[in-house]
Order: sequence, then structure tokens, then C-alpha cells
Amino acid sequence: MEMQTTRTFNIPAEATLQVIGGKWKLLILCHLNCGDGPQRTSELKKAIPEITQKMLIQQLKELEEDGIVTRTSYNQVPPKVVYELSELGKSLKLILDQLDEWGEKYMNLRDWRSSCSE
Repeated sequence: MEMQTTRTFNIPAEATLQVIGGKWKLLILCHLNCGDGPQRTSELKKAIPEITQKMLIQQLKELEEDGIVTRTSYNQVPPKVVYELSELGKSLKLILDQLDEWGEKYMNLRDWRSSCSE
């Protein structure tokens, strides 16, 4: 994890959004948070069908660089690479769970459905 030596944020939440903000990172983190252990890229792609393979790899790389995700590569044929939350990433569990709970309540309020609940 490469840290910048000087960076100023107006509020701490801005630093959080710097790491987990954007269209895809939060979805990736939620799937890693609620999944059964480490997940392969193909599993994440299946869980988030709207994301392109290129974008998924890019976002995972950024999360790895920020120390949120751990990438494990196995020396086998075919190659196997899995991703999971790092210890720092696991510290987001409470926040990710709360976002999921809030989203579920909001969807119920709007009478919306989730594809993962079907």
C-alpha cells in the first residue's frame, strides 16, 4: 500500500470517499463483504453483470493499492486469482452492513425488488 505523504481533506468522510467512492467500488466491496470467503474475478463479474471486465480489474487493482482488498494468486494451470477484504477492508464491515440494511428498508418503502433476493 503506497501512501501519499501529504494530502488535505476538508472532512474525514472525504478520505473515505476517496477510497471507496465511485460507481463500482462499493458494489465490489459489498459482494466481498457478504460472500462466502475469497472470490474469483469471474464470480464478482457474475454478481455485477453491468461492469466490464476491464473496469472490474481496474477497480480491484485500486482497492488493492489502497490496502482494502487482498489479491492472492495461485501458481497453477489454469491460473487462479482470488480477492478478499484485507484486515483494513474488514474494518468497513459495519458500514457496508448498515448501507445494505438502509438500502433494503428504502427498497421496501418504494416497493422495489433486488435481483439478489429472487
